[in-house]
This record gives sequence, structure tokens and C-alpha cells, in this order.
Amino acid sequence: MKHSQAICVYCASSSKIDQSYIDAAFELGSLIADSGNAMVCGAGRAGLMGAVIDGTLSRDGEAIGIIPQFMVDNGWHHPLLSHMEVTPDMHTRKETMARMSRAVIAMPGGCGTLEELLEIITWRQLGLYDGKIIILNVNNYFDPLLAMLNKAIDDGFMKEDHNNIWEVAYNPSQAVELALNDNVKISLSSKY
Repeated sequence: MKHSQAICVYCASSSKIDQSYIDAAFELGSLIADSGNAMVCGAGRAGLMGAVIDGTLSRDGEAIGIIPQFMVDNGWHHPLLSHMEVTPDMHTRKETMARMSRAVIAMPGGCGTLEELLEIITWRQLGLYDGKIIILNVNNYFDPLLAMLNKAIDDGFMKEDHNNIWEVAYNPSQAVELALNDNVKISLSSKY
């Protein structure tokens, strides 16, 4: 397996969300599979995580799950993953997912997803991660975070050129294109 070429997806495990988010996750997984790249995620069976895995598998793609032992013990892992790697803790999980990926696509989610996204942005700032970071802004979910990041730049807490660390996509197709192609320019139209 060429894990270093996987596309990592950060996303929610909650199922109490609007169907449009689940549809976007399923489509994202399908498109990653169609691209010929493996998809790596946190291995959860529910919510967007389950949907992105299902989408990947629906196109005979490789769905790799990285999950800490305590989550396996609770039965939170997707049963049909192509490959599952069990880690001792959350930190090792995140480091493994980053190491395996050529790019990260962050979908909407709660504290865990936001923490993963902000950590990978920090790692990119520090030169610890050199892959692409794409924020998939389904239903404009990330608008408040993007405003906060711009505020941090405007007020001098981040350098001006740090806004080049991430790119924003508005539908799964744009996200995969950005993950795979350094020269893609996207429009600001939204599908969701």
C-alpha cells in the first residue's frame, strides 16, 4: 500500500446532522476512490466518517482507518475498512494519519475535527507537515473559523503569508481537485 499518497479526511462522527453533510462525505469518499488514492480517516462507523468510508468502498477504493485502542474497545470502528491500524492514543492516531497523507481535507465536525484541523495547520506552519490542507466548507460551516483565522492574521498573531497554508473548497469535487493539483483555481460558488 502506498500510504504516503493517501488523502486524509477529518470529519464528524455525529449522526445527528443534516443529510447534506452526509451526502457530501459519501461523494468525497467516492471521488477519492475514483482518483486512485487511498482514503485515510479516523475509522469511525457513524456520521460523516462512516459516510466517507462507505463512499470510498462504493467505488472499490481503499479505506484506511486509524483508531485508538479505546475506541476499538467501545466498538466505534467501521466494520468494512480495507485496513485498520490501532494506535495506543489519540496523538499517535493523528500523527499516523498525517504521515500517511499527501493532503488533508477537513469536513465539518465538532471539537475533535476542529482540533485536528488546527493542529495540522500548526504543523504546516512549523514545517512538520508538507501536504496540502483543504477546508471543505459545506453549507458555509467553516465561515466563522475562516473569519477567526483572518482576524488572527489581521491582528498580527499569524503572518500574512500563513493564509496560504490552507485552501477552501465548496464541494467535494473542488476539494479533491485541490488535493491533487497545485495549480487548480476554484470559484467561490457553493454546491451545498
